[in-house]
Amino acid sequence: MAASLRAVRRWGLVAAAPPGLAFTRSAFVVKKANNAQPNWLGVGLAFSTSAALWAFLIKQHNEEVMEYERRKQERGHKCMGCS
Repeated sequence: MAASLRAVRRWGLVAAAPPGLAFTRSAFVVKKANNAQPNWLGVGLAFSTSAALWAFLIKQHNEEVMEYERRKQERGHKCMGCS
């Protein structure tokens, strides 16, 4: 009998809580999602962050392409009068 109780506890089939923690509440509460009222602040923050990151990425890409083109022109310029 004792062996079967140990096996049940080992496999997690019985929730064994310490005696003092039986009636405590968790800090994390699971709520049902309310799809009728979306979190517009969170939605706006997510989209604006994504747009800002894309704008930064495109700006950075354009600057790197311009730098590449400038260095390519300098490499091709073999004039002796400039140096």
